[in-house]
Amino acid sequence: MSKIQQSFIREVPKDAQPRERLLNYGEKALATHELLAIILRTGTKEENVLQLASRFIQSFESLYELKQASIDELQKIKGIGPIKSLELKAAIELGARINASDLPKFGHITSTRSAGQRLLQEMSDLQQEHLIVLFLNTKNEVIKQKTIFMGTVNSSVAHPREIFKEAVKYPTARLIIAHNHPSGDTEPSSADLFFTKRMIACGELMGIEILDHLIIGQNKYLSLRESSKIFDE
Repeated sequence: MSKIQQSFIREVPKDAQPRERLLNYGEKALATHELLAIILRTGTKEENVLQLASRFIQSFESLYELKQASIDELQKIKGIGPIKSLELKAAIELGARINASDLPKFGHITSTRSAGQRLLQEMSDLQQEHLIVLFLNTKNEVIKQKTIFMGTVNSSVAHPREIFKEAVKYPTARLIIAHNHPSGDTEPSSADLFFTKRMIACGELMGIEILDHLIIGQNKYLSLRESSKIFDE
């Protein structure tokens, strides 16, 4: 550890350091100069990294002006050398590309049949039990498909919190759950029905609709929405 880093640690209490604050409170709780301090990592002999970051931000009238700054312009700021200027320019460009990116779409669900045929093709030959979830937006476009659990040939342990933890990362409006029965039989077990009821209840609390729970067998599938009264209770 360099003397500069040691000085920074001595001068700034641990719970006030940007990395600690990000871990404890999340990135949105940090001021702009704190986010910048994480990228800069170290200060100078005269300033700790928070002071350098704060002065750096004040060198620009706005973040837009910072975005347009050239590498040479960045290096004119005291404490910003060639390496830091390159890292900053790369971070700015990466942020711009992320901001311009669109959420990928993976098809459109128009009916239980379209979901069933899609998942039947993927799951009917699996030798282990898998639980797959389709995360849909308000237009029923698939914005994410994820295998949440892989179980033994006989069982799979699932918990709603793992599914909804994933759902809140995206603009999820609806879910379709599917799991396969390696035996090929699509008859739902009592555990299947209980899990579906829990998912529906949790979905109501979260404001996310459970459209269906499909059981995938050998060249056939069963829709619990169409074949049971669970969704009407």
